[in-house]
Amino acid sequence: MGVGGCLVVPWRCLVVLCLRLVFLVPAGVPVRSGDATFPKAMDNVTVRQGESATLRCSVDNRVTRVAWLNRSSILYAGNDKWCLDPRVVLLSNTKTEYSIQIQDVDVYDEGPYTCSVQTDNHPKTSRVHLIVQAVGFVSEDEYLEITGITREQSGEYECSASNDVAAPVVRRVKVTVNYPPYISDAKSTGVPVGQKGILQCEASAVPAAEFQWYKDDKRLVEGQKGVKVESKAFFSRLTFFNVSEQDYGNYTCVASNKLGNTNVSIILYEISEPTSSTLFQEETTTALTPWKGPGAVHDGNNGTSRRAGCIGLLPLLLLHLLLKF
Repeated sequence: MGVGGCLVVPWRCLVVLCLRLVFLVPAGVPVRSGDATFPKAMDNVTVRQGESATLRCSVDNRVTRVAWLNRSSILYAGNDKWCLDPRVVLLSNTKTEYSIQIQDVDVYDEGPYTCSVQTDNHPKTSRVHLIVQAVGFVSEDEYLEITGITREQSGEYECSASNDVAAPVVRRVKVTVNYPPYISDAKSTGVPVGQKGILQCEASAVPAAEFQWYKDDKRLVEGQKGVKVESKAFFSRLTFFNVSEQDYGNYTCVASNKLGNTNVSIILYEISEPTSSTLFQEETTTALTPWKGPGAVHDGNNGTSRRAGCIGLLPLLLLHLLLKF
């Protein structure tokens, strides 16, 4: 406990009572206006936590009794120490000054201290307030309230506490916002028969989502012949190594966590694989179409253009013959 929690042994209780009656210093009694200038206490004392605080009270030869009190507890009465706290020591008790020192000050020592004197048969008091600066101390009343928080507000927040005593103290707090899954990307895919096909489903969620795949009402599991299910933290992939006619259709991706679930339908559909004749037709059309893009040069000679087209067509004809045989 602090300086204010001084212990008084039972046999002294009567003496304490008498002393209080002599000094008439109930807690909180200020100096009355019109009183003499004594005792004259110093202004408020400000020290850092861990330092020593000196409390001084100016007196004169009219003073017959002196005491220092903290709230309602007596620290010193004259030269006699009434507080068991070893940090409290008497510095001076002369005809001009009565002072004490509190060593290794802590935050619970902060508060009012009273210098009480008896002079001309009239008790007088004067107060000094001890202020303790606690470096790095952050009030528990300081907080940040986020109403209706969204997942976009998750992340790291920084709190800084500072005063004119030392450098700011910075603390960081990571805020995690839990929310149910939502699927951000899922596209239907066209694949020719016999080729490799992939359906992918991406979902964001905290905690991370678990994925399940269904075709109609049947769940697809890892190890099923010809199909591989691969799930990571934010996506799941369904791979067909050799697509057959039976693989085409509607698939459902389900993403879920403890807060909820969502799903999306993805279609694996059939497309025709390009043949050699289709390729030849497309390339022929491309070769015979004059280029009219930027940088094209036309000299008005149609015969020249046709000869250039025939020259470009020759390799394609050779390729077509080779493919036939």
